[in-house]
Parts: sequence; structure tokens; C-alpha cells
Amino acid sequence: MSRAEGHEPLIWKSLWRQAPLLIALVALWLLLWDHIDVLTVVTGVVLAILVTRTLYLPPVLLSGRFNPWRGLLLGLRMIFDVVRASLQVAFFSLMPWWKPMNAIIAVQLLTRSDLVTTLTAEAISVVPGTVVVDIDRERGLLYLHALGTRTHADVEHTRRQVLGTEERIVLAIGTHEQAESIRQARRQRRAAARDIRPKEHA
Repeated sequence: MSRAEGHEPLIWKSLWRQAPLLIALVALWLLLWDHIDVLTVVTGVVLAILVTRTLYLPPVLLSGRFNPWRGLLLGLRMIFDVVRASLQVAFFSLMPWWKPMNAIIAVQLLTRSDLVTTLTAEAISVVPGTVVVDIDRERGLLYLHALGTRTHADVEHTRRQVLGTEERIVLAIGTHEQAESIRQARRQRRAAARDIRPKEHA
């Protein structure tokens, strides 16, 4: 077997492993253009291959797990969030007396997966009114600009939305360990919320 023949399977194997990343990059390209045709798809594929082959990217560790039901719930919730936020932004823009108050919010994610962090940031930025402005990869922090954060309760509501998005992504495509960690954190938040409510009524 020649040297070229030995390298050819490795190239195809590498491309196959990167297929989910290539698909995600093409999907992101289509979302940015908000238009699907042959030229947009072809340019998206070409750019995705160029990015993955020429630019350094941290290794993306895939779990090899996909929950179709959780994936469906993730997609439906994304559609709901985009429609609701679009209506809210449109309503506020038509109110001449409304004065927007915005905030830069730091959200501590529950996982350290580069893939989950990236997908969470993209999902948050797609929803009108919120956009991720920076990511601290080492500490797992997302910094996002949020519209309409007038009170501390609004800030906490935004944080819960981000953590909810991360949770749905992990339950759909994360590892079993990440999913269990997310479920444990959710149980702890609910227990803490139950402890706070009696004190507020006391």
C-alpha cells in the first residue's frame, strides 16, 4: 500500500468525525443569511470546510448521544422563544414612552463542554433582545447583553432562561454524566426555591 493510499482513509475519517461540526457551521451560515438557496448552501459548505481545515479550533468532544424527544422539545422551545421575544421587542418599539434599560449579565454555566457552551451562546443570540458579547471558556461564563432588565428579578429571570437553554441542549445531545449533573443542579434549584418561599411569607 502506498503512502498516499494510507493517508486517504485518515482524511475521510477526520472529515466524518467533523461532520456534526460542519453541519452546525453550515446551519449557522444559513441562519445568518436568513435565506436558503443552492448558492447559500454551497458557500456555507465551502466556508465550513475552510474554517475546519485552516483555522485552529479546540477539539470538539461529541457525546455520540442524541435524544430525539429532547431534541424536539429543544427545537419547539427555540421557536417559541424567538416568536415571543420578537413580539415583545416589536411591542416595546411601538411604545414611545418606553425607556429601555439594558444590562450586561454574567451567567455561570453548569458544564464545561465547548460544544454545549457554543450551542448555548448561539441559541441565546438567536433570540431577539439578548446577544452574547463574550465567553470566558476557562471558567464557563457567558456575558450577554439583555434588553429590558429593569430590576434584579429581570436579571435573575434572564439567567434562568440561559440555564434552561443549556439544560435542554445537554439533555438532547450531552453525555449521560452531563445530563445527570444538569438534573442534580435542577433539583437543587427547585429545593432552594421551595426554601425561599416560606421565608418570604413568614
